[in-house]
Amino acid sequence: MGSSHEYVFVGCYTGDKGGEGDGITLLRRDPSTGDLTRLGLAARTPSPSFLAQHPTLPVLYAVNELDQGTVTAFSVAPDCSLIPLTTRSTGGSDPCHLAATADGRHLLVANYASGSVAVHPLDAEGVPGDRSDLLTLTGSGPDAERQAGPHAHQVVPDRNGADVLISDLGSDRVWRSRLDPNTGRLGAPEPAVRAKAGTGPRHLRLSGDGALLLAGELTGTLSWYRPAGGPTLESWGETASSTLPGPVYPSEIAMGPDGRFVYVANRGPDTVSAFAWDGESATLIAEVPTGGVWPRHMVLLGDHLYVTNQRSHNVTVFRIDPDTGIPGRQGEPTGEPTPTCLLRWNPPMIRS
Repeated sequence: MGSSHEYVFVGCYTGDKGGEGDGITLLRRDPSTGDLTRLGLAARTPSPSFLAQHPTLPVLYAVNELDQGTVTAFSVAPDCSLIPLTTRSTGGSDPCHLAATADGRHLLVANYASGSVAVHPLDAEGVPGDRSDLLTLTGSGPDAERQAGPHAHQVVPDRNGADVLISDLGSDRVWRSRLDPNTGRLGAPEPAVRAKAGTGPRHLRLSGDGALLLAGELTGTLSWYRPAGGPTLESWGETASSTLPGPVYPSEIAMGPDGRFVYVANRGPDTVSAFAWDGESATLIAEVPTGGVWPRHMVLLGDHLYVTNQRSHNVTVFRIDPDTGIPGRQGEPTGEPTPTCLLRWNPPMIRS
């Protein structure tokens, strides 16, 4: 395997969640052109709707977004084939996001429907053990249908410490907890962000300049917050994530490596909005159709943005103009059943 190619794993919904996928699939990416080639199914596993990797080992983690949630770990061979290692119960329902801590000692999983966060210790090979903790959130919001109780949507462990941020669509909070690396237990959560009522915090992105950007799934907004001396971040600004009419449900936030541009995927209008970011405010510079339906996730790799269109069963490629930051559609979409997540896999980046 030469270093002229990168690989991208794709998560999906399978039949148990009304999807058409069979498990985790593999794409090959040409870094120079950005083009994708579909290589096929890498592993059968139920509704692997979000994928993550170990920080130093060739191990991939997938949630299984089921009523009785599980997480499955795979060893990634040099040819990017997946060898199942173990499956563990997350102690909750519909796990939708997961992340390994920077020290590689724990895996955190957000159980969406039950509003909890599971902690799994990882052994020296990166294999998750039984849960060491299950932190159940509390709270609700004004949207009676979507916010009757807590809904953990994302877990973001601090790269340099023990803090963990948890976006909670149900309570309009981003919680901060501390993970004890020795016991694998999470401390009592405190609000890091008190979003406006009805926001529905979904996904976060931390900017290089210390701001926290937040996609509000229920209000169709991009908002941002900054430290203000206390434990709670201060609201710094907010803008509509789309200018088009009709309901908007933003899903994912991406940021260019130089921090000048922010991208938001909008389900409903099926667009990607590009914003100029100066650390104080986000200014819309373009809103482009994704070339598909229901853009659930996206990743920025080099000068290319890749978007999973869940309901049109494809992945579209955009080239980002490095000067203006504006995305332009490139080539034909890659067919992919019910795609929900992309994970770049570059074997030379991982220590063997």
